[in-house]
Amino acid sequence: MEKILTQNWSLKDSHTLAVYESTGGYQSLSKLFTMKPEEVTEEVKKSGLRGRGGAGFPTGMKWSFIPKDDSKPKYLCINADESEPGTFKDRYILELNPHQLIEGAIGCAYAIGAKTVYCYIRGEFMFPYDRLQQAVDEAYAGGYLGKNIKGSGVDVDFYLHKGAGAYICGEETALLESLEGKRGYPRIKPPFPAVMGLFGCPTVINNVETIAAVPYIVNKGSAAYRQYGTEKSPGTKLFCVSGHVKKPGNYEVPLGYPLKKLIEEDCGGMRNGKALKAVIPGGSSVPVLTAAEAMEVNLDYEALAAKGTMLGSGGVIVMDESVCMVKSLLNLAHFYAHESCGQCSPCREGTGWSYKILKRFHDGEGSVKDLDLLLEIADNMAGKTVCVLSDALAMPIVSHINKFRAEFEEHVKLGKCPLE
Repeated sequence: MEKILTQNWSLKDSHTLAVYESTGGYQSLSKLFTMKPEEVTEEVKKSGLRGRGGAGFPTGMKWSFIPKDDSKPKYLCINADESEPGTFKDRYILELNPHQLIEGAIGCAYAIGAKTVYCYIRGEFMFPYDRLQQAVDEAYAGGYLGKNIKGSGVDVDFYLHKGAGAYICGEETALLESLEGKRGYPRIKPPFPAVMGLFGCPTVINNVETIAAVPYIVNKGSAAYRQYGTEKSPGTKLFCVSGHVKKPGNYEVPLGYPLKKLIEEDCGGMRNGKALKAVIPGGSSVPVLTAAEAMEVNLDYEALAAKGTMLGSGGVIVMDESVCMVKSLLNLAHFYAHESCGQCSPCREGTGWSYKILKRFHDGEGSVKDLDLLLEIADNMAGKTVCVLSDALAMPIVSHINKFRAEFEEHVKLGKCPLE
């Protein structure tokens, strides 16, 4: 399989303009500027590229929502606020191939009529920030950014903006609020960002991995991109595998790739000869899979949805038989309770109370009734808030309890964790 996102990662100084140009970097621009902007959007639509940040919304469709007759400035905001536990793919793109992101951003900006690109980057990403800023400076010096790019008459400016460490700012409208200098509260939608986004202007917000796939699609066409993946989930995807495997890391594979093959072959199998117990396939917020489910599912949007979970960000967290599922859920509850922005009561109260109940449960002071209480709280959190942060805990609560209820009940019976 031809690597679309990781082809340069093993090269010395892969982050530099010289290496990027030597491997064909920025070649898509000569073709891009011969196309009409709507033709670029149509090509991305035909490619079937879907947002890689978690929601999986069709990228070309999102670009097409930008109104053509609006005289306001248009903006592209790149979401580099990668904070989902278990996810570390965008960081590698920023560190190892930042020029591919810049090239993709120019393609998107041209398609939607934007002259300004903002990249909102996680505040803790000091090294990726420096790498990207270096690449931006090189791109300006090389004539790939700024006024009249390579004599095309196209202007694109690229700005980096550091976040301040709040997970909620990875939500697209909270990101916009933060970028405008306000508290990172998610906005009520509609209006959607395509109509009223940054500074009240039409805005496209795309994830780093999504934008990094654009140069390949412009260069080689949608049909080439569609040769990988499935009919409804075309292309390749980065999966960042962590947990109890021999070779954790980032793997670029075609969508539809068997999760069993990813774990057993690409990642070298389970560590220390222990058995697989569970897998969270798309970052911490998606429902957990049992070992049996994980061994028969493929990694694409439709196959994972059929198993009651989601592709999400592609953060694959592998857990062996030594993992306590109560503690696993307790860790998630602690994270989401800490990161709730507090704007919506079901999220603010639900995540906090879920954490307290699970803490009590893990300490051997819970009861079987607590399990039903947790499910009731989750039901009152899911789909009842401005953004999906509360859903991000509600879904793991439901899946952990329903799939591993016997283990939860064993905690009650023994008055302690059976694995300790």
